[in-house]
Amino acid sequence: MPTAAHFIYIPAMLMLGIVLGYVLGSRAARDALLAEQARKEARAARRARLAAAQDGAGASAAAKTGAGASAAAATGAGAEAEPESDGAASP
Repeated sequence: MPTAAHFIYIPAMLMLGIVLGYVLGSRAARDALLAEQARKEARAARRARLAAAQDGAGASAAAKTGAGASAAAATGAGAEAEPESDGAASP
């Protein structure tokens, strides 16, 4: 037969476990959310750098071709822009 101390000790340990689980779980969830936000920001920064590098490469290629690029731009040749892709294959 359990003693009277068990009627206090067991519920107290259960409550302690619930409180500790809540605290540690909320910290883990907060850290996971911050890590996800940091990954999204880093991904956006990488995409911006790549876009800037591609724009810069296009501008330097046009500058190297000189008058030919100016004539093509004046006639509207090559004015069609390719749609940006996020890496997903289109059907």
